[in-house]
Amino acid sequence: ADELVSKKEYEEARKLLLEIKNRESAREYAPLAQLKIADSYLKEGDPDLAIIEYRRFLELYPESTYAPYAQYSIAMAYFRRIEGAERGAGTAQKALEEFLKLEKMYPRHPYGDVLPLRIQKCRNIIAEGELLIGKFYYKKGSYKAAIGRFEGIVKNYPDFKNLDETLYLLADSYKKLNMLENAKIYLNMLKERFPESQFAKKAEGIKFQ
Repeated sequence: ADELVSKKEYEEARKLLLEIKNRESAREYAPLAQLKIADSYLKEGDPDLAIIEYRRFLELYPESTYAPYAQYSIAMAYFRRIEGAERGAGTAQKALEEFLKLEKMYPRHPYGDVLPLRIQKCRNIIAEGELLIGKFYYKKGSYKAAIGRFEGIVKNYPDFKNLDETLYLLADSYKKLNMLENAKIYLNMLKERFPESQFAKKAEGIKFQ
């Protein structure tokens, strides 16, 4: 089966792997066969079917030593499909959920070096998507709708790479609604946390008179 996969004869490989799974005499190899079926779909370029098979593996063999790999593979199948903030926020959310599931279900997983970076990228993409929507409302003059998005970012993604811009737009949105106390709160937060930011300098131009 491995040889067939290496030759890209995926369907034939899966027939053999299914045979292994169904043989009483090969029970000890059944988990690995199921995992290789999932892997074969990934190699064939069908991540949706791969995810289904990885989930099937986790349902059948949740205590397997290969379970963290299966869960990580599900997350990575989504992660590789992230296209950027404009179109990829939904996929990034799915990837993030699967990465967090890995952390929760298998805390002794072997992905400690890369997982925090993957999670941070997902969080940044999601927050960036929210920022784009917020800016759309801001430019239209729909400041209440914009504030909802910006405040969501501040609350849920405090480590967002563009938090300084978010705080500036949030403060200015409140200013435009004449909610000056709220505006001052976020301006102060911006100046305290990002004193060297271009947006902190830009914020000095916001007048309250």
